[in-house]
Amino acid sequence: MAGRPTIKRTTMENNIHAKPDDAFDTFDVLGVPVSITSVDRSFRALVNWARDDRGRFVFIRDVHGIMQAQTDERLRQLHYEAALVTPDGMPLVWAGKSRGLPVERTAGADLMMHVLKHSGGTGLKHYFYGGKDGVAEELRDRFSLITPEADIVGVGTPPFRPLTEDELEAVSRDMIAKGANVVWIGISTPKQEFLMGELAKRVPATFIGVGATFDFHTGNVKRAPVWMQKNGLEWLHRLCSEPRRLWRRYLVLAPKFVALMALQRFKVPT
Repeated sequence: MAGRPTIKRTTMENNIHAKPDDAFDTFDVLGVPVSITSVDRSFRALVNWARDDRGRFVFIRDVHGIMQAQTDERLRQLHYEAALVTPDGMPLVWAGKSRGLPVERTAGADLMMHVLKHSGGTGLKHYFYGGKDGVAEELRDRFSLITPEADIVGVGTPPFRPLTEDELEAVSRDMIAKGANVVWIGISTPKQEFLMGELAKRVPATFIGVGATFDFHTGNVKRAPVWMQKNGLEWLHRLCSEPRRLWRRYLVLAPKFVALMALQRFKVPT
């Protein structure tokens, strides 16, 4: 008999995976676990996680990230170690809703604003790490004005290359010394995912990879209008804004994602 899927049960039809402890239940998108969550539920998890001394990392996932995980086994496996994999792109939200799941879009820019705005009295201490020179400082100054209740304890800018062991140790020590328990990482995928995987081994904080969100909130890159965001058209706005950099992401990888999802949906179990 047809009905709402049971989340804490793995089925061939819904590909839902239950995780132990305080982890989120997930659903499968081309072999990548995506969390059943919302902006507010993710925020409440961050508050709870800040009370212990475990290092965690959070992936903000879109179609581009899903497609990169198809050809990068190391990246794919990191998704299974993540405490949370939020559905950023609307196609991932639609994939969850088509299975009857209570999933909501949880984009990096929206999550960051919500968390910083509601941080007062939660004990959250934020650290911004990413962007070009000066961007993290600019982001701190902007949030200090619009969310004065948020406790922003540090900022940093990584080099445009993998960090050396000494650099990893130095930035880890700085985050620990400043008491950061939520660290926002603003670099490109998959560099930020690999970096978070390393930092979470050293620092008892939750690392959240938000990519271009630093530029959105500083105004260096204009985000799509809300109506485009809600209708799954933010990709078109970004493509028109940066065609030379993003054409392959949206004109090659996105159609391939749609084709693979169709094959997954209609594949007959053997």
